[in-house]
Amino acid sequence: MEKQIKMSYMAASSLLLLLFFSGSPIQILGLGVGINYGQIANNLPSPSRVPYLLKSLNISRVKLYDADLNVLLAFSHTNVDFIIGLGNEYLPNMTDPIKARNWLQQRVQPHLPQTRITCITMGNEVFKTYDHQLWSNLLPAMQTVYNALVDLGLDKQVTVTSAHSLDILSISFPPSTGSFRQDLSEYLHGILNFHAEVKSPFLINAYPYFAYKDNPNEVPLDYVLFQSNQGTVDPITNLKYDNMLYAQVDAVYSAIKAMGHTDIEVRISETGWPSRGDDDEAGATPENAGLYNGNLLKRIEEKQSTPAKPNVPVDIYVFALFNENLKPGPASEGNYGLYYPNGTPVYNIGVQGYLPGMVYTSPSTKIALSVVSNVLFLVIAYLIFA
Repeated sequence: MEKQIKMSYMAASSLLLLLFFSGSPIQILGLGVGINYGQIANNLPSPSRVPYLLKSLNISRVKLYDADLNVLLAFSHTNVDFIIGLGNEYLPNMTDPIKARNWLQQRVQPHLPQTRITCITMGNEVFKTYDHQLWSNLLPAMQTVYNALVDLGLDKQVTVTSAHSLDILSISFPPSTGSFRQDLSEYLHGILNFHAEVKSPFLINAYPYFAYKDNPNEVPLDYVLFQSNQGTVDPITNLKYDNMLYAQVDAVYSAIKAMGHTDIEVRISETGWPSRGDDDEAGATPENAGLYNGNLLKRIEEKQSTPAKPNVPVDIYVFALFNENLKPGPASEGNYGLYYPNGTPVYNIGVQGYLPGMVYTSPSTKIALSVVSNVLFLVIAYLIFA
């Protein structure tokens, strides 16, 4: 019996793989959105199951915070574009050309081209650390890794950048007056020159939720949730903003322009809203999270642009795919996920995904029969509706 179950599982799984990754129509909704795949948890589904979920959502861009071998292998031949990351702790080593080249040869090159790695982020929110040595290491690390990519002939398919928090700004409103903090100018000048030279994007982690949480009596909730509202007007440009996220993006564009660059694209590497928080974290509810991400996805589908950059659709990676139960900090930190680790949506955003059941060991059967039934259900549905 056990042997038959295993054979049925393998056959059904093979067919499911074929259907999912051969361009078949088993898709719920096409979204031009990226997703952050954080893994600070001990209850997440195995990486081999996650491609099915993303494929069912028609999401084809993923951002990691490392270069997890199991994830990159699981997404081989799936046509998913990956941003992979090097943590802040690796930046000092990456200023060494030999170590940078070795890392690329060990962690990136073996996965190409079967896994589509398109970008490497050097550190995350480095300027939030107030570690001046780390600040000094960021640009040399970016340059060294990029030069190693050139030496390996990979620079045309893999680019280099870094993700920054919005507190690198000293002024964010009105957006046209956006400017970077003075204490960061000597570092950001070089980083912006690098982006302009290699034509890589400037990444920001933008969370209107933080502004609302800190001032719930002053910041209109509808304005940060993309709901109908009066909006705000930039008194200098007369441009109207009906949501805070777009105002934040344009403030970064203004800050970059103030440093002499108009040829660098700003992309949102993280944005989201927590579904749960501590008592002092105003607005962290499933209802608000559903409105924020649901409305955001609609705008992404419409390829909306910001008022100051009407010809540049906003490029966004939502944070995050799953709730993460081991994230330190307040309760909100672990509750940004669109999905619980078992594949159940945390709230309704108008799209449905599919996470296959897992193979596990139990006293009676060593295979979960539900896996076979779920897989066969999808196969039958495909045969009926294809």
